[in-house]
Amino acid sequence: MQVTAAVVREASGPFELESLELCDPRADEVLVRIVGAGICHTDLICRDQEYPVPLPIVLGHEGSGVVEAIGSDVAGLAPGDHVVLSFNSCGNCGNCGRGLLTRCDHLFERNFSGARPDGSNALGTETSSINGHFFSQSSFSTYAIANVRNAIKVDDAAPLELLGPLGCGIQTGAGAVMNTLHPRAGSSIAIFGCGSVGLSAVMAAKAVGCGTIIAVEPNSARRELAKQLGATHSIDPETENPTEKIGQLCGGGAEYSVECTGNPNVFRQAVDCLSVSGTCALVGAAAMGTEVQLDMNSIMFGRTVVGVIEGDSIPDQFIPKLVDLFQQGRFPIDQLITFYPLADIQSAVTDMENGKVIKPVLRP
Repeated sequence: MQVTAAVVREASGPFELESLELCDPRADEVLVRIVGAGICHTDLICRDQEYPVPLPIVLGHEGSGVVEAIGSDVAGLAPGDHVVLSFNSCGNCGNCGRGLLTRCDHLFERNFSGARPDGSNALGTETSSINGHFFSQSSFSTYAIANVRNAIKVDDAAPLELLGPLGCGIQTGAGAVMNTLHPRAGSSIAIFGCGSVGLSAVMAAKAVGCGTIIAVEPNSARRELAKQLGATHSIDPETENPTEKIGQLCGGGAEYSVECTGNPNVFRQAVDCLSVSGTCALVGAAAMGTEVQLDMNSIMFGRTVVGVIEGDSIPDQFIPKLVDLFQQGRFPIDQLITFYPLADIQSAVTDMENGKVIKPVLRP
């Protein structure tokens, strides 16, 4: 079928709408009519080749939409179902067998290779193929082919156009708190960076009952929104030392921290602000090869650093849980989202990079 998709043809180049051919779904795939697609930091670092993906490519990995057709082996989904598209995993390796889908041995090839695992592609023009299957979806398009494993059925009553970011950014921030850190009720947590990932961590911390929730963010509007969403305190790192201030607020340090910026200096602060037995969840994606310096004695005395991908989520369990929380009014993701037509993708990207919006969502 003919689709309209946003293609990046060169490193740091523009997203340009093109008419492409999309093949029918294979036996384990579904065809999804895209209703909304969030723009994520990962899309932009792949555009810029900080994470090397083959070009030209159709990016987009926070899609939501309606199933239009299914492959012969697909079970549990039917045409008309509402789905959120998330990351893909193989389902067969040792880590997948243990429920550690974000640690899948084949995570890279299923999400960043620009093709199916066998090297084939569903996208192309009359004369050449276009790299797709980004996170097994490439949802910056009017339609997408997804794998049955990463198409997550959600409640038809939920506003589908809002739900795409649950597939990556929002589940990453929320999952870092709910699935990785498991903070006890009344505990203290510091969240560094209040973009969509950090603000999702703030909402999750409130939902699980953290008593002290500290948002560290230089943008005053985002600090204010963090307080509206559940932060009990906010810190401007340009005017205050976050490590010292958190120590004062928490009586020696926070029990938990979440680093969402990918900045090595901020990561160091997120570790140094911890109490002796505290844990820092590293979420922010940095360019390949980025290094950080930590005080070895700080770690030796009992602090923990843990890396988090996709919120350590099992998507078909966690995404419906987040939808339930949203429908209960306990996880107001709508306050993060600004809609743009797919045709305005370049404006949406510019507004996101300039900090004008938190989570742009494209509507074909």
